Amino acid sequence: QVQLVESGGGLVQPGGSLKLSCAASGRNFSTYALGWFRQAPRKEREFVAAISWSGGATYYADSAKGRFTVSRDNAKNMMYLQLNDLKPEDTAVYYCAADTSRGNTVVVRPTFYKYWGQGTQVTVSS
Repeated sequence: QVQLVESGGGLVQPGGSLKLSCAASGRNFSTYALGWFRQAPRKEREFVAAISWSGGATYYADSAKGRFTVSRDNAKNMMYLQLNDLKPEDTAVYYCAADTSRGNTVVVRPTFYKYWGQGTQVTVSS
């Protein structure tokens, strides 16, 4: 079993920044495909960012490009999402996700991820 725990969410004003963290349990973190998703009230869960095993490949949703940065530290079993220039429409619960059988690639479809964290709330409001 892979367990994921998100942290770092909170309340921030428009234009502000937050850094989200995802701590993972497991013996082979360096081989997990990892991603971030978010879900706003009454909306479907949507893709935000993904990163390959090594961190050498990343992919972002159009809404995240230029503002968000995903990274991972395999030595610490951690993944991060730096959120910059936050907007009210970024308000959502942010989830990290992992899969152990997708190879060293980016995974953008939520149905391709087996393991999910409980989420961390990001609220952007003035």
